[in-house]
Amino acid sequence: MMEQITFFIYAFASIFVIVNPVGGLITFISLTTGMNAAERREVAKRSVRVACLLAIIFAISGELILRLFGATVDGLRVAGGVLLFIVALDMLHARVSRESVTTEEMRDATRREDVSVFPIAMPLLTGPGAITTVIVVIRTGTTLELKMVAILAILLTFALSYLVFRFADRINGILGVTGSLVITRVMGLLLGAIAVNFISTGIWNIYLSFSS
Repeated sequence: MMEQITFFIYAFASIFVIVNPVGGLITFISLTTGMNAAERREVAKRSVRVACLLAIIFAISGELILRLFGATVDGLRVAGGVLLFIVALDMLHARVSRESVTTEEMRDATRREDVSVFPIAMPLLTGPGAITTVIVVIRTGTTLELKMVAILAILLTFALSYLVFRFADRINGILGVTGSLVITRVMGLLLGAIAVNFISTGIWNIYLSFSS
């Protein structure tokens, strides 16, 4: 049981920090400006549902995708770790990461009637960093039980993401700009640590595979 709890904490922390719904709060509010409460609630529900489904699909099919492109999970760890570290630096400097939503995507979103799938579900919630993370995390689980724990961590992450978006105005009012930036910087620090762990583990495993 202790192994499952430890792995769940690792999986949930890794996935929640990169999904970072608190960091996407301002973006969500700006994209849903002009909507009434019911419309905004529906956008939150639809975007989180799609983002969660995408994350689970990539988590389950990740190994097949890696085989298709002749890549290894350790190669993905290193590449994903570098990507996550870049995102972490943006978060530490309180910048909107281009890995999440670019200026061009935001501009395009203003001309869309439905912003729930793009750009909120993807790439704001389930972007390249989140996809890489769920694939690596679920491959880290060596048993079916641990893989199910990883799926549970994904579900909890997006359940909390829905609550953050559902009460976006209230949470933004409580936190304010300063509070949001503080949380973003703390998450950036945690994400940086996770990224370094991904890179070091990937490099070490690659070294072992060549030396054996």
